[in-house]
Amino acid sequence: MLDTFRNQTGCLIRALTEASELHQQIAQVVEQLRTVFTQGGKILVAGNGGSATLAQHLSDEMVGRYRMSRPPLPVIALSADTAVLTCIGNDFGFEQIFARQVEALGQKGDVLLLFSSSGRSPNILAAAEQARSQQMTVIGFCGEDGPLESLADIAVVPNSTDPPRIQELNLHAIHLICEAFDPKSSSG
Repeated sequence: MLDTFRNQTGCLIRALTEASELHQQIAQVVEQLRTVFTQGGKILVAGNGGSATLAQHLSDEMVGRYRMSRPPLPVIALSADTAVLTCIGNDFGFEQIFARQVEALGQKGDVLLLFSSSGRSPNILAAAEQARSQQMTVIGFCGEDGPLESLADIAVVPNSTDPPRIQELNLHAIHLICEAFDPKSSSG
């Protein structure tokens, strides 16, 4: 068992060590978010399963705080309202749970930030298409070669094909994004 733990940890360490392209992609995301916030826009975030928790974690840290207090930022997790999710799922189908919310809440100039380890989730793709039709910027945190990568204006693609590594790298990316919006601190 310990060998398995060491092996999996080694895979994560290698992925983090080889993350220079990922860092460049995250820097693009930060610049886009800064622009949207400066222009009075908002960020809508979504994902399924573990990726839904990543979306909610990003929202929590941006609306609440990361390390230090700062003004809250307008970030809404579309997976957080179970009544809305079950209503849309029941009335329109599971593929529409995020697209319908994007249609209701998104405006031209806003950002839709999506998490999908495979880049193939039908409800994530439907949300991306809806956002594009509303002239929103689409940012996709996704696995390689999934349709989300080509639908996104900015794609953040971790250098791994292993879903647990992709989710771990996405969590690291979330923390780097939050770090960029925190007041300068001496933590390290």
